[in-house]
Amino acid sequence: MTSVTSLFAPVEADLELLTDNLKNLVGARHKILYAAAEHLFGAGGKRIRPAIVLLLARAIHPGEDITSRHRRLAEITEMIHTASLVHDDVVDESATRRGVSTVHSQFGNRVAILAGDFLFAQSSWYLANLDNLEVVKLLSRVIMDLAEGEIRQGLKYFDTTLSIEDYLDKSYYKTATLIANSAKAVGVLSNASESLSEDFYQFGRSLGLAYQVVDDILDFTGSTEVLGKPAGSDLRSGNLTAPVLYAIEEVPYLKTLIEREFSEPEDFEQAIELVHNSNGISRARDLATHHANYAVQRLSSLPSSPSRQALEDISEYVLRRLK
Repeated sequence: MTSVTSLFAPVEADLELLTDNLKNLVGARHKILYAAAEHLFGAGGKRIRPAIVLLLARAIHPGEDITSRHRRLAEITEMIHTASLVHDDVVDESATRRGVSTVHSQFGNRVAILAGDFLFAQSSWYLANLDNLEVVKLLSRVIMDLAEGEIRQGLKYFDTTLSIEDYLDKSYYKTATLIANSAKAVGVLSNASESLSEDFYQFGRSLGLAYQVVDDILDFTGSTEVLGKPAGSDLRSGNLTAPVLYAIEEVPYLKTLIEREFSEPEDFEQAIELVHNSNGISRARDLATHHANYAVQRLSSLPSSPSRQALEDISEYVLRRLK
């Protein structure tokens, strides 16, 4: 299957520059924080979020170079994303992420929390220096949303009254808000029309939701090696996702197993089996497909270009992860 990074060809050189700049932005004044940043930014992540920013910036004016403000927006986007991952890994007590040791397992919880705080503060500083109040508001909202998403999830563990709408709201806060608002910020920095900026926002929102739903399906269908965590770990922790919520509608007994928090022997294994034997996974796949297709539709007002094609291919790649 095509790797997502191979879809970034129009901005490959831009992403290499971004990785170097991220390390420089953190600076070498604080040795332990710089070591943590080197560990984070040298971990070979997919860089999907800054790639989307850079591709949109190139797609809006094909043939023109990206401005320094667009480059800085891509860097800020990746800093915010990385800061949220550092904090998430502390909360989840994750030893590894995609096969790489987490910051807190390498440097301890105190340094990990400070490193995440530092990256949030650093991103806010560079955001303010873009001197665009609307962009500041968009990206500041993201930082609030990320915290709200974690809080919402923490308050809803093993809550079988959760609706699909609640799940999508939480998924927006945890995953889609950064893609949506950084995409809209590209339009603002490009002096695009309000309608085009809104198209960018809706593209990012739908792409982010599709990505999260696919991740939640893979929690049931993927291997531990691919996921970087044990399969079914979300359900075991009480985090109810689309496949489970759809399955509950079809198999009421699943609700009983969840509400007693898998306290009886073989409860968890039985719950996994019930999800697989229901239409929960296929309905979740339909939900992801709907959002991925809608994301592509919102690119229709852009002129044809390799960057627009790459954005459409990324939307399709999200679904291909399920094959």
